[in-house]
Amino acid sequence: MRPIVPPPIVGLAAAGVIWLAFTYLPALTIAFPGQIVLAAIFAGTGVLIEGMGVLAFLRKRTTINPLRPERAGSLVVSGLYRISRNPMYLGMAVLLAGWALYLGSLAALIIIPAFVWLLTELQIKPEEVALESVFGEDYQSYKARVRRWI
Repeated sequence: MRPIVPPPIVGLAAAGVIWLAFTYLPALTIAFPGQIVLAAIFAGTGVLIEGMGVLAFLRKRTTINPLRPERAGSLVVSGLYRISRNPMYLGMAVLLAGWALYLGSLAALIIIPAFVWLLTELQIKPEEVALESVFGEDYQSYKARVRRWI
């Protein structure tokens, strides 16, 4: 199977579903002291994680196109990639958590795990197959020592 929807589109769709739940299911929202500050911390952390992931790819001069992982010219295993094989996607999930906190959406307790599952099944697993075919044992070794998400 080949990825067909760019992960940022999946992330925007998940953000939209969180907003729809906030709008149409007000009983599933909460408000608490410090909510906006906590939301900003999560959102900022998510953007930072994503940015660091992209920067690592740019430094290695390899493709960041998630729809064509077989075109990767380098295996990125430094920086955040020592902790997570998918920090760009992790950053998206953390950013979604920030959005959900900002809105106070309890529906995100279902939506964010669904986002993680969808991205794992429809994007990450096909990427892993492509990267194994390109980098062979190097990628298998990397997979053995670094977790998929965190």
